[in-house]
Amino acid sequence: MNHPQETARPPTLPMAPGPNRVLDAAATEPVAATYPDELPQDHTQAILQATKQVGALLKASGYPFALVGSVAAYAHGVPTRLQHDSDFCLRRQDAEGVVQTLIEGGIQVVSPPEDWLVKARAGGEQIDLIFELAHRPVTKEMLDRAEILPVDSVHMPVLAPSDLLESRLTALSEHHCDFGALLPVARALRERVDWDRLRREHSASPMPDAFLYLLERLDVIPPRKQEVPHEGP
Repeated sequence: MNHPQETARPPTLPMAPGPNRVLDAAATEPVAATYPDELPQDHTQAILQATKQVGALLKASGYPFALVGSVAAYAHGVPTRLQHDSDFCLRRQDAEGVVQTLIEGGIQVVSPPEDWLVKARAGGEQIDLIFELAHRPVTKEMLDRAEILPVDSVHMPVLAPSDLLESRLTALSEHHCDFGALLPVARALRERVDWDRLRREHSASPMPDAFLYLLERLDVIPPRKQEVPHEGP
């Protein structure tokens, strides 16, 4: 996968007006660079190092956040090779302060065309700072449920297992339906997930509901409770 390479940023940058106000417009133009079409088979250590660097800065900032995505699954004990990036979720209203903290900590930051995230780069690895998970805003309640877990040697908030699966299920659609990538995560976290909650929230969504049914057929999770019809007097 190709990634744009950003130029180094000065220690501080003014904030720009508009819906994506986290950076001055002149500081958001990446410089084109060439990257290999294929990532190394195992990028784990480089991604973990970048995650620790950014996680330590976010902890020092005082703003609520949580690790999400594949690195969060890794922190929860899901065996996986990290190949792409590291994702953190935070509230949209905290974005400006978080970005300023990262810039002052030497992290390169850019504001992409999408209005639901900010991208950064640490040690050559891409970092995504996400305000919405599958089009749902990151909330204080979600961040409050995060668990403090070690990521290598740095402890940081990691999205709770039920919320992590929720974000992955919500992202499923007829255009993006990779059950194979999600199945190992569900297997590893099955005893720590509120499956009844996920069934209730996704009973009307074909792809998530189909995946939950698949987990039942594979004996990963118990079958859903059948409603007993009410008999009249």
